[in-house]
Amino acid sequence: QVQLVESGGGLVQAGGSLRLSCAASGSPFSINDMSWYRQAPGKQRELVARITVGDRENYADSVKGRFTISRDNAENTVYLQMKDVKPEDTAVYYCTAQIRRYRWSRQGDYWGQGTQVTVSS
Repeated sequence: QVQLVESGGGLVQAGGSLRLSCAASGSPFSINDMSWYRQAPGKQRELVARITVGDRENYADSVKGRFTISRDNAENTVYLQMKDVKPEDTAVYYCTAQIRRYRWSRQGDYWGQGTQVTVSS
């Protein structure tokens, strides 16, 4: 079974840094776009950052200049480097990826279980 597992979440002080990781297990045939979403209490889920196979990046305006998304295709892993974090960054962060499980499979969206990031003021 193909799964996405996030790690690196936790408690961090405002102004600090945190690095999230998300690794795809189960030996997928290929992985296309990989993204980070987040959902804060009382708010809708939002796209934080997205990265393509060609390393093209897209960020939410609220995190531009502070967060950096990257990927290691050899390790089937996507990262989110969070710098100068703010209390409003507090949310559950979800990793998602466009994954083709087998050569004969159609690409589908896979989601991790989420990891809590809490920024203290």
